[in-house]
Amino acid sequence: MSHSTYQCPFSKDITKSKRLLILLIALLILVHFFEKIYTLLGEDKRKKVVTLEENLNLSTETKMLGIFTKKLVNPPQELNSPAPLNSSNKSKLPHEILHDFTSFNPSNAFSLNFGNDAILAYSPSNNTSKHHGLFCGLDNIYCAFMGSLNNLSKLIKQYGLSKGTNEANFIIEAYRTLRDRGPFPADQVLKELDGSFGFIIYDDKDGTVFVASDRNGQIDLFWGIAADGSVVISENLELIKASCSKSFAPFPTGCMFHSEHGLTSYEHPSKKLKAVATIDSEGAMCGANFCVDSQTRKPPMMPRNGSEANLCTWGTQA
Repeated sequence: MSHSTYQCPFSKDITKSKRLLILLIALLILVHFFEKIYTLLGEDKRKKVVTLEENLNLSTETKMLGIFTKKLVNPPQELNSPAPLNSSNKSKLPHEILHDFTSFNPSNAFSLNFGNDAILAYSPSNNTSKHHGLFCGLDNIYCAFMGSLNNLSKLIKQYGLSKGTNEANFIIEAYRTLRDRGPFPADQVLKELDGSFGFIIYDDKDGTVFVASDRNGQIDLFWGIAADGSVVISENLELIKASCSKSFAPFPTGCMFHSEHGLTSYEHPSKKLKAVATIDSEGAMCGANFCVDSQTRKPPMMPRNGSEANLCTWGTQA
């Protein structure tokens, strides 16, 4: 008597289903494993970035930076802090300061190096604000500008410029007019600017630096001394603090600085500026603030002829 073995017609399909299920579970486990690895790596990277930000306490909103060597700029002596050099916060070299600036604006920051003498760096802001930032260059004159001019249209007509001229373009044109023709004193030109502004100009042709801040202090500028004696200028206080140790101060409002003629008040051009000592929260002496000394008056300047006459346009004769 023969016996026959019955096989379920679905047994092979069930076995295949089990195998597929096992493979699917294994695949899901692998995917979860790699996602976990990726997340851990991402968190580690973010921790490094956060640590860097906490160490320097900088903002990604830093827009402009100028660094100029002692060869180009001779700042007021009082900007140097008399505090001991063994401060916990050491001043930095220009290339280190530039690295800090660009590291917080890696996608859109750029810089221009003019040999070993000057650096201009700029980063456009993604935020919409009436205090916008601009950067432009024309005929070897470069300008980083922050703020806005309420009377820009009037100034454009006055100088005979095209309608598309922005604030940075205008500042370059005004500077070039002063440099080449000098029909008005520089303080008179700056007094005509209605609005909030702070700008840095570097003239690569003449190797000169020109900086100014509005009289109302709506745009804060700061300057300080780097480790090699270079002058550092930016609107970001934390960057200046991290770069210049104790040798820094606010750039005085209503004032202009020209690398050949020094720091003067364009709002009160006949008055001298006096240095006011400042002390930080640690009790250490920082760089001095500068303000107008109402009790003093600049001595009258002797009239000059020829090319020297243009030098007088950077300050009104008393």
